[in-house]
Parts: sequence; structure tokens; C-alpha cells
Amino acid sequence: MKRRHVIYMTETGNFKTTMKWLKALKEKNWARSLNKYGQMGVDALREATPKDTGLTANSWYYEITTGDKFTAINWYNTNIIKDYFNVALMIQRGHGTGSGAWIEGIDYINPALQEVFQKMADGIWEEVKNT
Repeated sequence: MKRRHVIYMTETGNFKTTMKWLKALKEKNWARSLNKYGQMGVDALREATPKDTGLTANSWYYEITTGDKFTAINWYNTNIIKDYFNVALMIQRGHGTGSGAWIEGIDYINPALQEVFQKMADGIWEEVKNT
């Protein structure tokens, strides 16, 4: 004779609290929170940028972009020569010279922003948990 086992399950409650929390996260003004990290990135980039005259190091700024389903920080550098050469990117990626030589790039942007990204991830996670 085969024994039958029956398992009964019941549940109570609802998702009211979870839905309230998710709605609060959706409606939060993340741009305001990201301003701190935008400036932190500018400071880190300014400090890490190789300096000759200091113009490139002092030409960093950021913008917060918000769309329907995203909010982003973008960092820019305004030191442009001959209307199209971004000096910050030339330092980062390398560039050719007028005489045909190649100047090797220096990866300074990624290391400068790595700590900022970690602080941003930790800080935003804390905000999510405390919403």
C-alpha cells in the first residue's frame, strides 16, 4: 500500500508595503542624490589628470541626464583644440603628432572614477535600503 502525503499551504498578507516601497523608489529624485557623486568625479578627474599647464585638469564638469527610465551622470572635458581634438581623450587614448610619431595614452580616467563608482554604489544602495 502506497502512502500519500499531502502538504497544505496557506498565506496571509499582501504586497501593499512592497508596492509602496517600490513606488517611492520610482518617484525618488535620483538626480539630486547624484549631484554629490558628479562633483566627486570632477574632483577625482581634476586630481588625476596629468598636468602641463593645468588647463585640461581644470576643464572637467558633469551633467545629470534624466529620461523616462534612467538617470545618469556624464563627465565632460572642455579643453578642445583645433575644434575637434579633446585633449583629455588624447591623453587617455594616445595620439599621433604632426611629425608622424605616436604618443602612448595614459589610463588615468578609469582609475580616477573607480573609487567614485564604488562610493556611488554604496551610497545609493544605502538610499534604496532607507527609502
